Amino acid sequence: MAKKLRVGVVFGGRSGEHEVSLLSAASILKAIDRKKFDVVPIGITKEGRWLTAGEADNLLAGNGETAKQLRAGDPHATPGAKMLNQGVPTLLSPEPAALAATDTKNQLLDVIFPVLHGTFGEDGTIQGLFELAGIAYVGSGVLGSSAGMDKDVMKKLFAQARLPIVKHVTLLRHEWETAPRKAVQKIEAALKYPVFVKPANLGSSVGISKAHDRKELGPALDEAAKYDRKLVIEQGVGGKGGVKARELEVAVLGNDDPKASVVGEIIPGKEFYDYEAKYLSEGSVPVIPAKLTAAETKQIRAMAVEAFRACDLAGLARVDFLMEPDGKRRIYLNEVNTLPGFTQISMYPKLWEATGVKYRDLITRLIELAVERQKEKERNSYSRE
Repeated sequence: MAKKLRVGVVFGGRSGEHEVSLLSAASILKAIDRKKFDVVPIGITKEGRWLTAGEADNLLAGNGETAKQLRAGDPHATPGAKMLNQGVPTLLSPEPAALAATDTKNQLLDVIFPVLHGTFGEDGTIQGLFELAGIAYVGSGVLGSSAGMDKDVMKKLFAQARLPIVKHVTLLRHEWETAPRKAVQKIEAALKYPVFVKPANLGSSVGISKAHDRKELGPALDEAAKYDRKLVIEQGVGGKGGVKARELEVAVLGNDDPKASVVGEIIPGKEFYDYEAKYLSEGSVPVIPAKLTAAETKQIRAMAVEAFRACDLAGLARVDFLMEPDGKRRIYLNEVNTLPGFTQISMYPKLWEATGVKYRDLITRLIELAVERQKEKERNSYSRE
């Protein structure tokens, strides 16, 4: 019988999507195949403290305020778990010296499944930690994660790959705060209202606003500026009479040979698919598969794979599109999400379920892809000897 892989599911974190992460992690922990995997929950508080075992469970249950917090130099805070001097959990370290010092050989992890949406989890930062530890992990690497988080850099990669994107302007928070009139002129010279104003580095539609005119533009820029130093302003896609663009999504799975799911559509209960529409209200309706022609479906699925490759992604990504509601029905690539929401009712798992991959099997496949990618990396030489 093959040895069970020990999988660490990391969740929580310091981003504005902390609560979304808890929902995704709870769903994964419930569904993961325990016959194949030994599972270790690892929580990170909003303050950046690492929690293990029962303390991580407390965080999931909403008891984070009373949970003991594990930190470097304070190994007794959580019995049975210790930290290296650098603050990296020894669970991640394959170093014999570290193991001898901490007696945690039987607790080493084989794979990390990060369920950390947004900043400090989806942006390449924690992926760098896993790379330093030499451990397999689910999802994209440092470069792909960073590119997939930064909407400005992402759009530049899409443009380089000749993928169709909407007109946009990138603005620094400093530009807006020091010369607001000039900033507005720059936006209005390039784009027509309505426009969408977004923080460049954030997910789950946090900080995004729709501005119909100059009066709404200022508050929208202020809102986005709370979350990032770089702001992306996009021209809205729509039809005559204010008809909204269609919001289409594709799930991509794989490493060097990625595959695309069926195409789904989100019909927002609000004016656009913002944070509230995604997670709080019940008015948004998913349509899977989306009602498209065979040619449109083929085009969108091919574009999703091209976008995945353009950003050098791995493991999983949800790729989002905008489609003109009438006329030429032109399709624009909107963005990639390298660690999308992962509850059983989230779009990424639902798209794969509609394609023939069940939720539990999807989790297993992602872990297998993480191991596959780590083996590929181990073929690399890092010195001339």
